[in-house]
Amino acid sequence: MFSVRQMRYFDILATTLHFRKAAEAARISQPALSAQIAEMETRLGTTLFERTRRSVVLTDMGRKLLPKIQSILDEIRSLEDLALEKRGTLLGRLRLGIIPTIAPYLLPILIPHLHDNYPDLSIELREALTSKLVEDLRLGDLDVLIAALPIDGEGTVSMPLFRDRFLIATSSNDTDILSSPMTQENVAVERLLLLEEGHCLRDQALAVCTSVKQRQLVNYGATSLATLLQMVSHGMGLTLIPEIAVRTEAGRNNVRISSFAAPEPAREIGLIWRKQSKRREDFEALAAVIMDCGRKLTVSEKELADLVA
Repeated sequence: MFSVRQMRYFDILATTLHFRKAAEAARISQPALSAQIAEMETRLGTTLFERTRRSVVLTDMGRKLLPKIQSILDEIRSLEDLALEKRGTLLGRLRLGIIPTIAPYLLPILIPHLHDNYPDLSIELREALTSKLVEDLRLGDLDVLIAALPIDGEGTVSMPLFRDRFLIATSSNDTDILSSPMTQENVAVERLLLLEEGHCLRDQALAVCTSVKQRQLVNYGATSLATLLQMVSHGMGLTLIPEIAVRTEAGRNNVRISSFAAPEPAREIGLIWRKQSKRREDFEALAAVIMDCGRKLTVSEKELADLVA
């Protein structure tokens, strides 16, 4: 009765309950999305969504139809994964999502490694915040994610890859010399710069600095770690920097790096995929490559000594 495309559009709209956001997620125009939903409603002889200028709400029929369509789409994705699995390990297309605080540091090592060792693998990359990537994974628009764990995603499997410890970055010209190793209690939270709302690194920084209160924070949120480090290098404050970013960012910014006392705070980087996926062998092979790349991003004690206050 319905095409796979129509069912996918219905699932996206039922998830977002917003025509513009659904059209963007489906990568089609809003009129085209509306036309496909309207055709589904015509075939059913009833409406699937109640539309007003301010909201979109599923009708009773829409709510009944949603789990059935999601189940069909899950089965289709499983068949596609199974077909890829039978062809061999890491062959064909792999749609990989990655968060912005990992991508600039891991990808320059990971992609050449994959190209050299898996020449028949075609990688499609998408960089976005964790919440968006998890949504795209659930909808079948991505095959696997690289993000910080834990992930709040129903129906997903997570595999830890490597531990990425946190350090403190301040301007090399800063008159306040930080003790190293530092404790989490003596971070100058009134000077702490964070990424804007939505970045998991912001939440992780707040978790590390447990004494932080919102009123103590500098009233500025950067959109990227690179921007944050530029601000720090110009003496606007201090920030937490993941170890995988140290070599790149310390090399191009005027910053001083200070380490934390044991036990050092850290984030766990992991690989995430749908529980129903049949490509576990692919993902385990990918995980092994990422773990190897992660070890290459570890900063040695000698390197750190040159950067530590």
